Amino acid sequence: MSDSHAYAETIAHAERVCADRGERLTPLRRHVLELVARSDGPVKAYDLLDQLKTGPGAAKPPTVYRALDFLMRLGLIHRVEALKSFIACAHGHGHEESAELYICESCGRVDEQDHPDADPSPPSGFAVSRSVIEHYGQCGDCVNDR
Repeated sequence: MSDSHAYAETIAHAERVCADRGERLTPLRRHVLELVARSDGPVKAYDLLDQLKTGPGAAKPPTVYRALDFLMRLGLIHRVEALKSFIACAHGHGHEESAELYICESCGRVDEQDHPDADPSPPSGFAVSRSVIEHYGQCGDCVNDR
């Protein structure tokens, strides 16, 4: 799948998810998703903010964080916790499913694996809202470049 096709699928999926859940993909939320989806790797919130500063009505940090929270809540992006950055969800699964992220310590590439049947076995009474497992090492390209 080409990058432009994958990008178009990401945006189309976001529009379907929002319509199905009665949510609004506002112009700012869409723009933030577009920036995350088009980035070459994980992107930090302040990098997004810098990209959004051009033009009238530039976004402020709370606005960007609210857009990121919305996109995470709908399962459209993932937060790479240790890197304090964000990636677009490659699988279009819901927030109630878990994802595993494989993070290359050499080149910074992040690959996602979808695990819809993962059971986090939480303590009694604990309701899991999202689950992301992060693995660190080297991707196949970096291992082969040695």
